[in-house]
Parts: sequence; structure tokens; C-alpha cells
Amino acid sequence: MTKEPADTAVKNNIVIPEDYEFAYPPSEMVLESGKKLGPINIRYETYGRLNKDKSNAILIVHAFSGDAHAAGYHSEDDKSPGWWDNMIGPGKAFDTSKYYIICSNVIGGCQGSTGPASINPETGKPYGLSFPVVTISDMVKAQYRLVFEHLRLPFLYAVAGGSMGGMQALEWSVAYPDFVKSALILASTARITAQGIAFDAVGRNAIVSDPRWQNGDYYGKKIPARGLSIARMVGHITYLSDESMGMKFGRRLQTRQKYGYDFTDEFEVESYLHHQGDKFVERFDANSYLYITKAMDYFDLGAKYGSLPQAFSRAKAKYLVVSFSSDWLYPPYQSKEMVFAMIKSGRDVSYIELNSPYGHDSFLLETTRQKKIIKSFLESVNV
Repeated sequence: MTKEPADTAVKNNIVIPEDYEFAYPPSEMVLESGKKLGPINIRYETYGRLNKDKSNAILIVHAFSGDAHAAGYHSEDDKSPGWWDNMIGPGKAFDTSKYYIICSNVIGGCQGSTGPASINPETGKPYGLSFPVVTISDMVKAQYRLVFEHLRLPFLYAVAGGSMGGMQALEWSVAYPDFVKSALILASTARITAQGIAFDAVGRNAIVSDPRWQNGDYYGKKIPARGLSIARMVGHITYLSDESMGMKFGRRLQTRQKYGYDFTDEFEVESYLHHQGDKFVERFDANSYLYITKAMDYFDLGAKYGSLPQAFSRAKAKYLVVSFSSDWLYPPYQSKEMVFAMIKSGRDVSYIELNSPYGHDSFLLETTRQKKIIKSFLESVNV
């Protein structure tokens, strides 16, 4: 069943998530691995109004731990809005008085879209590790089905995302060049380095080493909370910077006035990381952590198409690439590599490196400066 989008499903800043299910057997979606997956459900949200000629749609693609809930609230009791609420809305960077914004949860995730915690129709039980490995390309392929089969949009005015969202935006621009007018790549990379893969591997090993993981078959039982919490702690460190951690915590002790000479958590930064790990366990699935980090590790746009210039020679989109000075997970030199390849391929690209102390998380925090850059870029796109 297709949908004719009109007004957003938002009232008084309360947004209603929606679902699109497709790829029913025997027409399952063929994954990059060659395996098939279906049926597939995509959870998504929309904000703003689609114009008459359907030319103002922007797809927001989320980072690793994000989801479809990019802006607004799900209920009046929600304590926090969507993960990019400070960037999406009337007058904001992605201005909903001008643009129709879509955000969906990736396949392999755990926030409404089909993933390892979903029920396998063949067994009536959660997939667990029987869920096929998915890639960034597979995630984008599923989004394509949502945007063009269900929402019936002729093209996307823009695709935008930070971190893993930037990887998806890159894939969109190269895999579906006739449907993407512009792409915004924030704090991202065309391929994860050995260091990035190493951090992902540590997180996955923390999860699978938890006795409660039980080879991925823990649904309905005690979850591998300890392993998942440690994985999040390790990952969260990579999102920060030495400067931001120094400003926020320094070497301050949490409660004591002097060292206790034991192995309890004494420093503020230790308590902070445990808090982040505990919060993450409440909302994320351990198996999804394995699948999504693996998808990021596999992402290598240049290798897929022969080289980065060859990859971008397929594209027709206008690009905005933004990096941040203190981002050591995907440092500025990786953005510059993309930009040089885009220029070599004759692409129209704008690049800016913002000085920021906040590390990789800068794309979530540096909203004021990004707003000016993004609004200006979007206004320059021709459709």
C-alpha cells in the first residue's frame, strides 16, 4: 500500500511514528551478501508539509545509535525530544516551514525497523543471529523502497546525516544519482580506518563475552547488559575529545576529597561513562550493536566502485561536507579525501572545517554555526 504524503503527522510538536512493510515472500529484498530478507518493516517519522510538485523532501539519515525519532515528542510526558530536534523545525537548519523532512530507522536496528530482535516469520521467534548481516548499502536500499515506492516521491531535495548517517548519504548519492539533488555529509567518512574497526571490535567482543549473550539467543531472558554497557562506554569515548573531557571532568573526584586507594569509581569521568552505558542498555539491543557496527566496518565507498573518484563520477548531487577539528574518530583529513575525490570527479562541493572542542559529537552540539551553513547550502540547491 502506498501513501500520498501531505501534512506531517505532527500536532503541537507531538509526532506519530509510522510503519511501512514490504518485501513479502517470494519477493524478498536481496541483500548485498546475496541473502534475502522479507518481510521488512521500516519505522519512520515525517515533519513539515510536502509541496504540490513534491520537490521539497529531505531525508535525514541517523547515526549509529539514532533512530527515526529525529524531532518533536512522542507524547506530552516525554522528557526529551528527538535526537536532532535543535536542527529540525520551523526556522531551524532543516526548516519545516520550507521542507518536508523524513527520518527512518535503519534495518538491523532496534527502534521499529526489522532487525535481529524482530520475529522471524519462519520460526515465530526473534531472529537473533539468524538475521542476515546487512550493510550500509542494504540500509539505503530499504530507504529507497520507503521513499519512492511508499511515499512516491520523484526525487529527494537532499539527503543529510552525520557519522554513520553521512555514510548513508554518500551511498544514496552514488547508488541513486538521479534521485538525489544534494547531499550533506557531516563528521563522516567514505571508509572506516583500522582504528575505527578496532574500536568496533572491542565493543562487539564485550557483548559476546557476556555470559548472558548466549550466542544471541537472550530474548525473553536476562539481557547481556554488562557487555552492552561496556561496549557503549568504549564507543562513547570515541565521540568525545581530550579537550572536551578535560573541560567537563578534568581529574575531579566524584564524591571523595582524596583517593580511596581501591577500585571503586572515584573520578567523575568514570561515573559519567557508567551512566552512559546504563542509559544505553535501556533503549538499545545488544545484537543490533553487533550488526550495525559490522555494517559500518564494511563500508568502503572507494573499494566498492574502484576508487573514490570513480564512485563520485556516478553522482549528480551537489555536496556539502563538514568536518570538526577535534573529531578524532573521523578526523578532517578523511573529509578532505572525499572532497578532493569529488573535485577530481567534477562534482559541485562545498567544504568547511569547524573549530570545535567537542570531538565527533560536534555535529550534534554545534547547532548554531551549522544552522547558518546548512540553510545557506540548501537555498543554493537547484531542482
